[in-house]
Amino acid sequence: MRLRPEPRVFIQANMMVNPRSLQTLAVCMAAALFLISIVAFAQPTKSANANTVLTLVADIPMPGSAVRFDYQSLDTLSGRLYIAHMNAGQIVVFDTGKQAVVANLDGFKQVHGVFVAPEVHRLYASVTGNHQVAAVDTQTLKIVGTAGPIPYPDGLAYAPKEEKVFVSDEHGGADAVMDATTNTLITTIPLGGGAGNTVYDPVSGHILVGVHGVNMLVVIDPAANKILGRYPLPGIENPHGIALDPADHMAFVAGEKNHSLAVVDLNAMKMLSSYEVGDDPDVLAFDPGLKRLYVSSESGTVTIFQYRNRKLALLGSLNMPHAHTVAVDPQTHLVYFPLENIDGHPLLRIMRPAARNQE
Repeated sequence: MRLRPEPRVFIQANMMVNPRSLQTLAVCMAAALFLISIVAFAQPTKSANANTVLTLVADIPMPGSAVRFDYQSLDTLSGRLYIAHMNAGQIVVFDTGKQAVVANLDGFKQVHGVFVAPEVHRLYASVTGNHQVAAVDTQTLKIVGTAGPIPYPDGLAYAPKEEKVFVSDEHGGADAVMDATTNTLITTIPLGGGAGNTVYDPVSGHILVGVHGVNMLVVIDPAANKILGRYPLPGIENPHGIALDPADHMAFVAGEKNHSLAVVDLNAMKMLSSYEVGDDPDVLAFDPGLKRLYVSSESGTVTIFQYRNRKLALLGSLNMPHAHTVAVDPQTHLVYFPLENIDGHPLLRIMRPAARNQE
């Protein structure tokens, strides 16, 4: 920037500077400001600091084509992680102890949700392409029954006392109910909006469902197949993914339409606070030992929070292509991200919390 000639310029302390000196000073100041701006933009942001929160353990090649994955479910008794390879129509069975794929099951067209119930040796899968839920024997890995029709089965929850499976019918605006003893569809429960994820609350024994459009958390009595209450989630648009902290009886609910996250007190059935996460959040996972919440999103952003005293503190975030699904092992604290296409191949990325961030 060129300065207009002036015979004399006064600055603080009445010091006199000639024009040539002032030009030199201005150039130096401009250069200094430019360097400061570069340094400021180059400083690590919270996203760039993600490697201080999670560190890479391994990238395990996955079978099948480089297409979309969806939900995961971990059997902590056997150490098996079941992963829905949605657009491949397969379920990958991964041994977390051996860190190896032990089976790849075919015949699950557009599989979305998977949920393992180890107490009855069953894996339930939303076979969305066939408008059904399939029951798989986890010992033989064979399909032993199907229930339907369900227009668009997605998330799943198992109510152990009632021996029922509750299924998010995302496009049908309902929760479908399956008898797990006979593998038959019992009824559907209208929700008044699109069904987000469905989870079982082990503390109350109720089923919780996020409902799109009306932006509510709906509570269902699994014994009577009746809605007990509808609770608004202000500022959360299209509540979808849900994770629970049973110890504090809290729920974390993600709004997929406006990259938001709610903390809900399940004793008072009241939303306490909200937070910002990555665009289009999908699957959530909570580590009860470390009190750490992972929010994965369709945009590939994974946001990591520390939970304490009914609040969340942001630890950081990271970006991985198509990292919209996450699972965590509560015993080892390892975190699992199936990624559909890394250099033309699918893989399972395993990460662990950085040592200095573990509590």
